[in-house]
Amino acid sequence: MLAKRIIPCLDIKDGQTVKGINFLELRNVGDPVELGRRYAEEGADELVYLDISATLEGRKTFAELVKRIAENINIPFTVGGGIASVDDAGPLLLAGADKVTVNSAAVRNPQLISDLAEKYGSQFVVVAIDAKRIDGRWTVTTHGGHRPTERELFTWAKEAQERGAGEILFTSMDHDGTKSGYPIETFARLSDELSIPIVASGGAGNSDHIVEVLSAGKADAALAASIFHYGEIRIGDLKQQLRGQGISVR
Repeated sequence: MLAKRIIPCLDIKDGQTVKGINFLELRNVGDPVELGRRYAEEGADELVYLDISATLEGRKTFAELVKRIAENINIPFTVGGGIASVDDAGPLLLAGADKVTVNSAAVRNPQLISDLAEKYGSQFVVVAIDAKRIDGRWTVTTHGGHRPTERELFTWAKEAQERGAGEILFTSMDHDGTKSGYPIETFARLSDELSIPIVASGGAGNSDHIVEVLSAGKADAALAASIFHYGEIRIGDLKQQLRGQGISVR
């Protein structure tokens, strides 16, 4: 069995790490390079940086930040936010990012997944999916969970895999921010139906939730933000607990 991964997520605005609720009431939680270095030292396996104010002007600034991250941090990291074309992804990968993540743009234009995978390889492409249960169906949403689409979670995840996605990052918008745990059966089904890794996001309120989604939920990795930023869970302690539960971690 492959070792499970722990992945802190850092939202970036104006060059700083921020955290809020649905991108409102944003608070500065630290320098993204220093925070990333700290997480790496604590035992994080990877990092995700999301440019939440991805304007054209910000794209250049973000690429410069990505270069600084690559020069200072010795673990893999993924970047995303507003990537809508192969040309958007290129500068970020050239600056040193290990992977890029696409979400709303891929829903609008699924060919984007194919184009990115063809040019850079599937291992560089993470497809993020935000979905919520509407009338008993997992409906894919865009714009931070506010806009339902016609797409359904499992069929869209399979299409993303077929088009060349190397990983699926799934967030349940029903659980995101609640700190009440993950939809375990949904993650388990995703893992059973797909052959690529599944990253769990949204819903973690304590280390037991992460243990559950990596075991019963069969997720390959757990991604979180607030619980790491505010010191509610220490990565070293979390990994020790995972090992104690018989879960393989790096």
